[in-house]
Amino acid sequence: MRSHAPPSRRGRRLPRRGPISAVPFITGAVVSLAGLIATYYFFVKSTTGQFMDESALVQAKVVQGFIGAAVSQVLDYLPATSVVIAAVVVLFVTLARRRWKAAGIALAAMAAANLSTQLIKVGLPDRPFVGVPTLSLNSLPSGHSTLAASAAAAVFLVVSPRWRPAAAFVGGSYAVIAGIATLINQWHRPADVVAAFFIVAFWTCAAALPVLRTGRSWNVWLGSGQHWASRRWWTGLAAFVAVVAAASTALLLRAVFPHAQESTLGFFLAGVGLIVVAGYGLTVLGTLLLTQQVRRRSAR
Repeated sequence: MRSHAPPSRRGRRLPRRGPISAVPFITGAVVSLAGLIATYYFFVKSTTGQFMDESALVQAKVVQGFIGAAVSQVLDYLPATSVVIAAVVVLFVTLARRRWKAAGIALAAMAAANLSTQLIKVGLPDRPFVGVPTLSLNSLPSGHSTLAASAAAAVFLVVSPRWRPAAAFVGGSYAVIAGIATLINQWHRPADVVAAFFIVAFWTCAAALPVLRTGRSWNVWLGSGQHWASRRWWTGLAAFVAVVAAASTALLLRAVFPHAQESTLGFFLAGVGLIVVAGYGLTVLGTLLLTQQVRRRSAR
């Protein structure tokens, strides 16, 4: 018995689209896991990493005094606010577009990311003493940052491909700002935030494949010029910010380390740079991963 592709409205047969490969998503998950492990070993296990991380946390007190208590309190609400925004968007897309499976997968990934963060935080031992005065209690990964980033990832997964580049940039920016806010308010060190981003990236890769495979009818790429939200400059802007932040952070650390004891803001700014690089870097990779896979399948 022969199978036929369904006819289009004009009577022409549409080409059968091939399956989406799992390899890129597995690779992304492995890279995210490797980034999480590397972050832990460098910033928790090594003297240099601990010194950078702890110095950034201590110097955040200077920024607190500069911005004032009122602004500091507003920053505290950013992670929780992201959940409310994400819930509204996911609910709207689910009801308006009937993307029940995508919403369920995205919310499951969000829950898994936050649960993983808490389990890892509880399961990891206290910070070892490597010559840096610091609190021994483990704080990695950041629950606040996981909440904000996973909420953004949930929206990224349920929206259609034409909206994903813009959704990724806006959501990634919100997650970065929320992560910097936890540093300013001395809730977490920079490495805690970066670790949270890697956890969310891992679960986003795990969820993206079933979202694309179960939503074949709406996961179709129409081209970057068909809608303002799918323009290439969204991804280009995120990449530009990540590259500039990486270069600036490297130059800053090179200048600060020889006079580490005299620094009052250098390590804080480097910590901010690290959060920006990780946040926008993963935003670019996530956008390219989903866009390229949808584009390849749509072209078949």
